[in-house]
Amino acid sequence: MPIATPEVYADMLERAKAGSFAYPAINITSSQTVTAAIRGFAEAGSDGIIQVSTGGAEYASGSTIKNMVTGSLALAAYAEEVAKNYAVNIALHTDHCPKDKLDGFVRPLIAASTERVKAGGLPIFQSHMWDGSAVPLAENLQIAEELLALTKAANIILEVEIGVVGGEEDGVANEINEQLYTTPEDALKTVEALGLGENGAYMAALTFGNVHGVYKPGNVKLRPEILRQCQDAIVAAKGLEAGSKPLALVFHGGSGSLPEEISAAVDYGVVKMNVDTDTQYAFTRPVAAWMFQHYDGVLKVDGEVGNKKQYDPRAWGKDAEAGMAARVVEACQNLRSAGTHA
Repeated sequence: MPIATPEVYADMLERAKAGSFAYPAINITSSQTVTAAIRGFAEAGSDGIIQVSTGGAEYASGSTIKNMVTGSLALAAYAEEVAKNYAVNIALHTDHCPKDKLDGFVRPLIAASTERVKAGGLPIFQSHMWDGSAVPLAENLQIAEELLALTKAANIILEVEIGVVGGEEDGVANEINEQLYTTPEDALKTVEALGLGENGAYMAALTFGNVHGVYKPGNVKLRPEILRQCQDAIVAAKGLEAGSKPLALVFHGGSGSLPEEISAAVDYGVVKMNVDTDTQYAFTRPVAAWMFQHYDGVLKVDGEVGNKKQYDPRAWGKDAEAGMAARVVEACQNLRSAGTHA
């Protein structure tokens, strides 16, 4: 199917919130990982989100070029063509963008989509993330307001981060401490600044102990009940229906999370969960196995010529794609989006 239109994407997120399931958002860095992610969603019978980080965008532009906009547009163009062959909806998203990279990443991409929309087309990316976790909340929300006006005009959804995600991703590192927990007061300030959709559509990454990186199950101390408390605070302040979920929430740093923690977060309004570390490993592990098992074919050992069929990137690349696709299927099952494609 074609890449999701703004209307299809909005419907995807609304169905997820109403149906208490969430979409894995899979980080991509190359044409191979794009294909693997989309294949995984198709095999799970789930719509999905693929996303590119600042580092992933630099890598995709060429290791000696490192242009985030070039890499993003290249991956988007590839995904737009390849997605047509799969029977699920795929949305394109840009991941964490801190303040010092806005002018070299998100703002130019929004501008490119704006021009395309003005010409009668669709936005290139369906959503963008502004990561203001490193600045004071007031400044975070001020910048979010500015970006929300721009994304609304281009029919794009904004993602904001209210709180701090621990660990490290693409060179952005945060300590693991009490700052990892968003308060209901912070959630209320977010709604006062950004509204509840009337000023533009947005998703909110409220933090509840989230940590980027690799951790064994149980080592990350998540408190998903914080999400419910934040939703309830907004409901009470705005006079909304009791038990409703006014915010569409995002779950960052999910590696090592317990199944019951993921389930609770989804029940409290999470519609998107970022998956990166696990799919990186799932992509690389089959490659390592192939190289070890066929070392005398991929290497020219003792002056021999090796085996072209074994060092051909297509030989080991298909296993990498299959491994990553299988992990995407598992993520869809864990988040209950498997089989939900409309």
